[in-house]
Amino acid sequence: MSNSVTLKKMVPLLVVAALFIAFFALGFDHYLTLDSLHDNEAGLRALVARRPLLSAAAFILTYTIAVGLSLPGGAILTMTGGFLFGLWIGAGLSVAGATSGAIVIFLVARLAVGDLLRARAGPFMARMAEGFEKNAFNYLLLLRLVPVFPFWVVNLVPALLGMNTRSYVAATAIGIIPATLAFAAVGDGLGLYFSAGSRVPLSEVFTPEMISLRLGLALLALLPMVARWAMRRWRR
Repeated sequence: MSNSVTLKKMVPLLVVAALFIAFFALGFDHYLTLDSLHDNEAGLRALVARRPLLSAAAFILTYTIAVGLSLPGGAILTMTGGFLFGLWIGAGLSVAGATSGAIVIFLVARLAVGDLLRARAGPFMARMAEGFEKNAFNYLLLLRLVPVFPFWVVNLVPALLGMNTRSYVAATAIGIIPATLAFAAVGDGLGLYFSAGSRVPLSEVFTPEMISLRLGLALLALLPMVARWAMRRWRR
C-alpha cells in the first residue's frame, strides 16, 4: 500500500521529467534564443499590438512552464518581456511568470519527494530543516539576490526542507526583482541592437549600480540572521 502511495506521489515529478526531456528532443530549445527573437520580431510585435492582454497572459504562461520544468533560458525570456512589453510591464510579467513557475516546482517537489527525503535523511536533514524554518525567508531571499546556485536548485531546496509556502512565494518574488529589472532593461533596448546588427552587450546587466543594489539587499537579508547569532553568543 505504501509503495502504491509513493508511486502516486512521484507521478507529478515523472511528468515534469518527461516534459523536460521532450522539450529538448523536439528542438523547442532553439526558440529560447536571441536569434529566434530577432527572426520573429515583426510577428511577435504585431501579436502584442493586436492582442495585448492575451499576449501578456501567454507570456506569463510560457514563463511559468519554463521555470516549472526547470528549463534554461530565464534570462532570454526576461529580455523578451522587456522587448515586447517595455521595461516595467515586461519586468512585472516576468516576475509573475517566474514566481508562478517556482511555485509549481516547489509544490511538485514537496508532494513527490519532500516527506520521503526528510524521513530517510536522518538527523542532519532535520537540523537543516529546523535552521531553515527559523530563518527561511532571509535564507531564501539571500539565495535569490546572490545567485550562487542555479535557479532550479533554489526552487527545490526549500521544498525539501519544509519551508512555508507563503514565505517561499514572498522571498522569491522580492528576491528576483533586481535581476529581472536588469534583464528587462536590456530587452527594452534590444530593437536598437537588432537594427544595427550588433551583439547584445549583456555586461549592461551587471553594471556597478546593479551589483551594488543586489549586494546591499543581500546584506539586509543577512542582518536578522547575524542579529540572532550575536544574541545567542551574548547569552552564552
